[in-house]
Amino acid sequence: MLRSAWVALLLLGCASAPPLPHQPQEDLAPAPSFDAQYAVIGEATTRYQAGLELIRAGSPRDGQAKMDAALTQIEQAGVSCALAAGCEAGRFVQAMAVLLRLQSIAAGFFDAPDDVALDDETPTLPAPTGNAPAVPMLAGKPLDQLIVLNEPVRAALEDWLTWMRPQLIESWTNYQFLRADMWPAYERAGLPEALLFGILAKESAGRVHAYSSAGAAGPLQFMPATARRFGLGGSAEFDERLDPARVSQANVAYIQEQLRTLNQNLELTLAAYNGGEGRVGRLVKRHPGKSFWSDAIYFALPAETRDYVPKVLAAAHLFSNPERYGLRFPTLTPTLDAYPLPHSMSLAELAICLGQGERLEGWFRTLRNANPRVKPELRLPKGTSIRVPASALLNAAPCADMEFMSRIAALQDAKNPTGPIAVSYTVRRGDTLNAIARRTRCSSVADLARLNGLKAPRYALKIGQKLRLPTCS
Repeated sequence: MLRSAWVALLLLGCASAPPLPHQPQEDLAPAPSFDAQYAVIGEATTRYQAGLELIRAGSPRDGQAKMDAALTQIEQAGVSCALAAGCEAGRFVQAMAVLLRLQSIAAGFFDAPDDVALDDETPTLPAPTGNAPAVPMLAGKPLDQLIVLNEPVRAALEDWLTWMRPQLIESWTNYQFLRADMWPAYERAGLPEALLFGILAKESAGRVHAYSSAGAAGPLQFMPATARRFGLGGSAEFDERLDPARVSQANVAYIQEQLRTLNQNLELTLAAYNGGEGRVGRLVKRHPGKSFWSDAIYFALPAETRDYVPKVLAAAHLFSNPERYGLRFPTLTPTLDAYPLPHSMSLAELAICLGQGERLEGWFRTLRNANPRVKPELRLPKGTSIRVPASALLNAAPCADMEFMSRIAALQDAKNPTGPIAVSYTVRRGDTLNAIARRTRCSSVADLARLNGLKAPRYALKIGQKLRLPTCS
C-alpha cells in the first residue's frame, strides 16, 4: 500500500509542478496559504512512527492500523494539494520517502542514521545510547511510561486479575511489611518501586524463605553463582539470599548493570534476570537493534522467560494502577516494632499467640519475613528482641499467659513418628546441603552430613551425587 500510494503522489506531484521560471507570472493572484495541508505531514509522520513502535513492542495489529491511518492521511492531503494551484505536492512525495526510510530502519534492513528529518518538523530518531547510565532512564519516571500494554502484557494482566489474584494480594501484603527493608535500595538508585514489586510478585510472592527446584532462593530468587557475584554470601547458619535488604541491594546492582549492557532496554533486562544474561547477550549481539518483543528474540527465549517478562510488567502496572481494573489491595499497618519475648518461645509459638488481627491468615509469614535469620521452631531466650507488626502487638496478651502458652508449646513439641531411612536424593546444580535440609523438613544439615559422611564446614556436594535423606513416616 505504501509504495503504490507513493507512486500515485509522485505522478500527481509531477502533474501539478509549478510553472517554469521563464513562464509569465504577472497576472497571477497572491499565492494562497497551504500551511494547514503541510501540517498534516508532521502529524501523519508522528502517527506512523507510533505505529512502528507498537509493532516493535509486540502489537502488530494496533501498529499496522496506526500506520495505515497515517498513510491515508498523507495520501488524501497530497491528492488535495496536487489539485490546488500553487500547492507543493512534492512535499508529500518527500514525506512518503521518509516513511519508507523509517519502515526500513524498523525492519533492520540497514543502520539507522543519527536522525531522519522532514522540513525540520519531523521528530528525530535518537541514536542508541549504550553507554548512558541506567539511573537517568528510569529515575523519577512512573513505570507506566516504559510499559507498553501489548497483547502479552494484557494477557498477563488478565492472569493476575483472575486465577493469579490470590498470589497478587499475597505479594502486596508481604511487600508492605518488607518495604522498609527493600525499598530504600531502589529509592537511592532512582528505580521505580513498581518494578521492585513486579519482580517480587512473580519471583516469590514476597515469601523470603522461598526456594526453587533450580536452586534459586530468597524473595528475589537469586541463583547461587549470581548471588556470589553481587556480594551475597552463605553459610550453614544463614544464606544471605534470604536477607531482604541485602538482596534488594544486589538486585539493584544487577538491574543497573544489565540496563547499561542492554542499551537501557527494560524488557531485555528482565529477560536476562530470568533467563540468564549470557543467553540474552548472545541474542542481542546476533540481532542488533531488535527488541525483546521481536520474533528473532522473543521466540528464541524459553517459554518461562516469555511468560516472566510480561508477568513482571503487568504486576508493576497493577501496583501503580489498581483502580483501572477494579483491584483493591488490603489496607494494612505495616509498621514493625521491637518486641522483647515475655518468656522463651519460638517464632511459630509467637505467631499462634498473636492470633490474626488484620491478617486473617495469621502472622507466621510476616514474622518469618521480618526475622529471616531466626529458625521458626527454635525457642529463643526470654527477652530476645523480635520484629513484630505493631498492629499484631495489640493482641499480644495471650503471649504472656503461661497456661495458654503451655498448650501452644505442646503443639510444637508434637512429632510424627520417624520411619526408616528409605529416601535418596540426587544432587542438582545449585544445591546446597542447607537448601536440601529445608526441603526435606524432617532433617537438619547435621543429620544429612552425618548420614552421608560430609565434613564441615564446606559440606562439598557434586552434581549427580546420591544422598540418603531422613524421612518422616
